[in-house]
Parts: sequence; structure tokens; C-alpha cells
Amino acid sequence: MSDRESMEYDVVIVGAGPAGLSAAIRLKQLAAEAGREVSVCILEKGSEVGAHILSGAVIDPKALDELIPDWRDKGSPLTVPVSENHHWVLSATGKTGLPHLLTPPFMNNKGTYTASLGNLCRWLAGQAEELGVEIFPGFAAAEILFADDGSVRGVATGDMGVARDGTHRPDYQPGMELHAKYVLFAEGARGHLTKELTRLFDLRKESGPQVFGLGIKELWDVPAEKHKAGRVIHTQGWPLTDAWGGGFLYHQANGQVALGFVTALDYDNPYLSPFEEFQRWKTHPAIRAEIEGGKRISYGARAINEGGWQAIPTLAFPGGALVGCSAGFVNVPRIKGTHTAMKSGMLAAESAFAALQAQRGNDLLADYEPAVRSSWVGKELKVVRNAQPAVARFGGTIGTLVAGIDLWLNHLGLTTPWTLRHKHPDNATLRRKDEVHPIVYPKPDGKLTFDRLSSVFLSNTNHEEDQPVHLTLKDASVPIDVNLKLYDSPEQRYCPAGVYEIVEETGSPRLQINAQNCVHCKTCDIKDPTQNINWVVPEGGGGPNYPNM
Repeated sequence: MSDRESMEYDVVIVGAGPAGLSAAIRLKQLAAEAGREVSVCILEKGSEVGAHILSGAVIDPKALDELIPDWRDKGSPLTVPVSENHHWVLSATGKTGLPHLLTPPFMNNKGTYTASLGNLCRWLAGQAEELGVEIFPGFAAAEILFADDGSVRGVATGDMGVARDGTHRPDYQPGMELHAKYVLFAEGARGHLTKELTRLFDLRKESGPQVFGLGIKELWDVPAEKHKAGRVIHTQGWPLTDAWGGGFLYHQANGQVALGFVTALDYDNPYLSPFEEFQRWKTHPAIRAEIEGGKRISYGARAINEGGWQAIPTLAFPGGALVGCSAGFVNVPRIKGTHTAMKSGMLAAESAFAALQAQRGNDLLADYEPAVRSSWVGKELKVVRNAQPAVARFGGTIGTLVAGIDLWLNHLGLTTPWTLRHKHPDNATLRRKDEVHPIVYPKPDGKLTFDRLSSVFLSNTNHEEDQPVHLTLKDASVPIDVNLKLYDSPEQRYCPAGVYEIVEETGSPRLQINAQNCVHCKTCDIKDPTQNINWVVPEGGGGPNYPNM
């Protein structure tokens, strides 16, 4: 028996992102309609709701219309409708606009909004709390609790006040157990508890591997004459030659432009740096023209699920379910996942509430996955299922053409009978350093392009210095004997926060982990070639504090 204090709930939700908050709101709505009480709590590892939320974002309000039909009258931060929609194919010095007629109608942004997803989550949290949902920011779910029959029984928060050497500091407080009839995991992409659940319940037995992109984002204040509220631009092509991906610029409220770059993490050159590719992208004349004369005010990074329909794992297991980006509902061609994440949370809530009404608990929510697959989420993702693997398999130019043909055929109802599979997880794609060419990146100018450390400063990242390192190594010899020897330590380049460094110590190299810089993007957990790096939660409240991302 544990000596930790415990609390009992009907449903515990891990993560206060759009999926977790939508699930909580829907549970309370159903309870009110049925005239019964359902206790719901959300654990959020960020210091506040929205602190760890990062997305472009252009948001389709489809799920929000279902969840809170009068959201426009309730002070929602979705106030800037998309007014212009552009797609540019970049060369080194020029651009070619992709005509709208070449893309299926569902690819346009009619009826969508550009906004801060973090601010949307803060607003959703207020709606949830008004309904009686208990939200605990600053408390990280660190451990899964199991019943004697192997079903999920709850989660435990991490201990606070543990020193780096494992001893207890004077401010030590043990974690708390939260028991529930059902636990919904809404941790976002590559959640550390989701990874453990996937292994224990073999949730990928029927699906292919999940694949990811690394999204890096900055927020700029731009001169008034450059700002056009609702202007949306996506790019592909330059500067990427050793990977595929693209950039975005969204003109949002208050004279600000959100811009960023996504690099698919299946690249094979260990010398590639997604951070440096993003900085180089900003020097393109067309991109420079959008932001030059402005001021960078925020920075962040986050892994993005890109596997699509064929990478969705089994969604339910005894005692719980995966929702949102814990499962991976991003529509990659549309570059949108908020609406699908929210709908998955709502469907999980409906399944859990029906089980509670039937006086069940800690069993399998067997109707949740069929509900997702038969919903508009399933229909939407099935239509676009071949786009990402086509580009990954055939390259940017040919792959885009193949993907476009497939999208049009599916849009016209001529459902293609094939589904392209993802061949490898992202950690298995790197080539040895002697098989590739090094990439030399220009130095930052401090005006348009920047270094990692000044960028991390703008993310407001903070961790308690005297705590166990949350970036753990399964084998301490691998970083030098394998990663340095074979790949010239790619962790130095794929990390967008300068966490990993190779330093000389008494004439020998060693890996230094600057865990205090970590922005919780999870790229190291995904891309490390031998999967030797294991990301676990630090103390609750640690990490970035994004104000408007």
C-alpha cells in the first residue's frame, strides 16, 4: 500500500490542452443534462494552463461549435478570421504561388481563425471551471497507477523537493495519488505516460509507427504598415534539401505575426539542424519582407504528430483512453489538429459518461474507438491519409504531386484503395556521418536570425536547478561510443534549445545535458538513434512559460 495521500474522482484527465479540456467540459455538460454529479479533475504540468501550449495556429472551429455553440458571445480569443490564404513554393531567391484551384476545397482556410492556442486553452479552462471541473496546474502526472487486475486505476503526481542526488530537500513533498474510474491521457505528442501505456498494452500492434515533425515558432511585433490581420501564408521548398517540411506566417491580433518552421524528423543527415533551417528560412526575401523592422518577442518548439490515420494506435485500454495528440489526430495537409483533438476528447467523454451511468469503472471503453473512426474525425483523416507518406517516400516535388492527385481523388469520392505505410520510426533513419555531407549554417545577425540560447531566454523556460535531470540515459556510454562515433552527436543539432553539448573533460569527450534549457519539445526522445534518451517529467511547473503562443 502507498503512504501517499490520495483523492478519488470519477474521471482524471492528464493534460490541460484542447483535448483534455474539451473532454472535461463535455463530461460536465452530460452530467448536468442527466441531473447527476460527475467529479472531474485535470492535471497540468505547466505552471498555468497554456504555459506549455504551442501551435501556429489556424483553428477550425468545427469542434468548438459543437462543444460550446455560443462561444462567440463568451469572450473567446478566436477573433481574427482568416482573410487571405497563400501557399508559396520557395526557391533560393524567389517564390511561386500555388493556385487555389489546384488544391481541394477542404484545404482552404475559409471559416477558420488565427489565434494563440495557449490563449484558447486558457479560455476553455475558464469554461471548464465554471462547470465545476477541478484543474491543478503545476502538478505533473509522473506515474501510472494500476489495479490488481492490471487496469489503470489512476495516476500519481511527481514528488516535489527532491535534490539532484535523490535526497530530500527541506521543502520535500511526496506526490499525491489521484484515483479514478477512468483516466484520459491528453499529454500531447510523445507523452511520457502514453509511451509507457503503449508498451504495456501493445497499443501499436495494429498500427504503423508514429512519425513526427519538429515545429519551431517565434512571435513578432511588426510595423503597422506590414500587418494584415488574418493573412495566412504557408511555404514549402527552400531552404530544405536534406529533409522536407515548410514554414508558416500568420498575421494575428494586436499587430503580431506568428511564424515558424516544421521539419519532418525522418531526415537522414545527422548534420541537419531544424533550428538553423528555420533561421535561414527567415532570410528569404519573401519572408524577410513580412517581418523586417519588427521585434521578436517569444520563441518555442514542439514535436508534432505527422503519422495520420494509419499511425493512430488502439485508443482504449482497461481503465482509460488516449485523446488528442497523445493518439495523433493531426490533419497534416491542412496543418491542423486542434479541432480533431477536441472532438476526440468529446467522444471519449461521451463514452466514459455512458460507462459511469451504467455504474461501470476501470474497464474497457469499447465504444470510444469505433465512435472516433466513424465520426467526421475519421472521415477527414482517411481522405488525407496518403499525403504525408507520399512526400516522405517520393520527395518534396514528386511527393507533393502524388499527394495532390490522391487528395483530389478522395475528395471526389474516388476513394483510393491503397494506404501508404510509414516504413520506419524517425530514430531509424539517420545515416552515418561518413556517408553524408556536413552542413555549414550562417552565423546569426541578432536582428532577423538568432542563436539558441537567446531564443530559449524568450521562452521563459525555468526549472528548479537542484532536481534530478529529467532527460535520462538508459546507458551512459552510448552518447560517446555510438552517437559521437557514428553520427557526430546529432543531439547537439536536433535539439532546438541547446540542451545537449559535447565537452572535453581531461582530454576525453563527454555529453553534457543542460536540462534547465529544455522546452519540453520531446525531439530527443523521438530522434535519438538508439532510443537511449528517455524524457520523463521534471518537477511540476517547470519548463517553458509561453504567454501568447
